[in-house]
Amino acid sequence: MHLSRRSLIRSAASVAIAAPALQLLGGCVTGGEARPLVRQRVSAMTLTPDPKGLLDLAPGLSYTVLSRAGDEMADGLLEPGNHDGMAAFPVEGDPSRCILVRNHELGATSTVSAFGADYGRVQKIARERVYDLAPSGRPFAGGTTTAMVNLTSMRVERTHLSLAGTAVNCAGGPTPWGSWLSCEENDMVAGPNASKSHGFVFDVSASAKGPVDPVPLRAMGRFDHEAAAVDPATGIVYLTEDTGDSLFYRFLPASRDELARGGRLQALALVEQAGADTRNWPADKGGDMSLRILPNRDYAVRWIDMADVEAPDGDLRLRGRKAGAAIFARGEGLAFALEPQGAAIYFACTSGGPAQMGQIFRYIPSRYEGTSRESDAPAHLVLFAESGGQSDFEKCDNIVASPRGDLIVCEDGGGDNYVRAITPDGVIYTLARSAGPEKSEICGACFSPDGGTLFINIQRPGITLAIAGPWDQLRTQARLLA
Repeated sequence: MHLSRRSLIRSAASVAIAAPALQLLGGCVTGGEARPLVRQRVSAMTLTPDPKGLLDLAPGLSYTVLSRAGDEMADGLLEPGNHDGMAAFPVEGDPSRCILVRNHELGATSTVSAFGADYGRVQKIARERVYDLAPSGRPFAGGTTTAMVNLTSMRVERTHLSLAGTAVNCAGGPTPWGSWLSCEENDMVAGPNASKSHGFVFDVSASAKGPVDPVPLRAMGRFDHEAAAVDPATGIVYLTEDTGDSLFYRFLPASRDELARGGRLQALALVEQAGADTRNWPADKGGDMSLRILPNRDYAVRWIDMADVEAPDGDLRLRGRKAGAAIFARGEGLAFALEPQGAAIYFACTSGGPAQMGQIFRYIPSRYEGTSRESDAPAHLVLFAESGGQSDFEKCDNIVASPRGDLIVCEDGGGDNYVRAITPDGVIYTLARSAGPEKSEICGACFSPDGGTLFINIQRPGITLAIAGPWDQLRTQARLLA
C-alpha cells in the first residue's frame, strides 16, 4: 500500500512538533508560479508584567515552572544548567503525559553539571555511558536530560540524564522514530583538551530510562552543529551550522531510521548563483547589496555532495563554499512544517539581514527530493522574514511550527529576549519576554502532543516552563492590532 506524505507524517506519532499543520501561504513552486506576497508587519500587543519577575506574558497566558537547574533527578544526579533545545514526545497509550528531551549547552567542565559543582556524583554514571572526559578525568558536562511530564497536574514525575560527556549541546530536532538528535556546537579535536573529537550529532531515544550509548553520527559531518529537522516522508535530515559564514546541509541516510548506518551529506547551493551570499549584509559589514536575496522570491536550489565530512581541519564549510554552496549568517533553529501544499523546512539565521537582527528562510523540497529526478522539479528557497529592527525580532534562534498556523521564534539577543510568533501573512506578535535579572535567552520552544501547551527553557539559571492559554483568541487579537 502506498502512503502519501501526509499519511506518513500522521502515522509518525512521535514527531510532536511536526504533526500540526503550519498553514503558511504558498506551496511548492516549480515553474515561477505566482504566490501571495507576505507583508511583514508588527502587532501592537503588549505584555503583562510578571509579579515574580521571571516571564512576562501576553494577555491570557500563564506559566508553570516544571524544573530548575540543581534539582535532584531520579538517577541521583542533578539537573544540569544552560537548558537549550528541546522537543516533546507523546507517551504511547497515555495522552495525559509527554516526554521532554532537553539539551544542556555546557562545555568540558561546569559548576552546574549533572555531577555537582565538585563532581562528587560522578560515580553515579557508568564510564561506558560517557562520550568524553576532560583532562582532569571528569566527564564533559554537556548532554541531555529526559523528563516525564504529567499534562494534567503540570508536574515533572521523573527526570534523568540521557546523554553524557558531550560538549555544547545547543539545539537539535525530533525524529519520526521517537528520538532527539542532539547537536554539538563545538569543533574541538582530540588532543590536550579532549580525548575525542567533537562537533557531532547524537541520537537520543525519548524512551530511554538512563544514559544512551553515546554514538556520534559521523556521516552527518563534524562542524558547529546547531539544529536538525527530519522530513518523516523521506527520512532526510536537514542541518544548520552556527557560524557567520555557515552552510545549510541535508543528510540522505542509507537507512531512514538507522542514521548510524551512514549516508550522504550535502550542502545547499542556488542554481542561478554559485557561492551565493544570502546574508544581505551592507557593504560596511562585508556584504554586497547588489546580490541581495529578495523576500518572497523563489530561488531554485541544487545540492552539492560533501567529501571528508569528519573534517579534521574544521574546514567543511570552506570547502563547501568553494564548491558553490550558499552561505548564511549563523544558521540556528530549524522547524519542519506540513502545509496544505506539502512539506516545508524553516530555518533561522541569527545575524542575517541589513540590520543583522535575523532572517528566517523557508525551504520547499522538490517533489523528487533526494532522488536523481530533483532537477526536473528543483527545490526552492524563500526569504520568509527579515528583521528590520528590535520591534520585529532580534537574533532569532530556536523556532517551532505552531498547531495554529504560526511560526514561534525564540530570541537570543543582547538586551530583552522575547518569544515571538509570525502568522502566515507576516503579522509578528509577542508571546513572552524573559524578565529575570539576566534577561537570559529563551530557547527550546516546543508544543505538547495535543498542541495545548508550549514548553520553553530560560537558559540561565536553567528553568523549564509550561505556558498555556487561549492561543486562538490571542492570535485573532494580534491580527486586529497589526
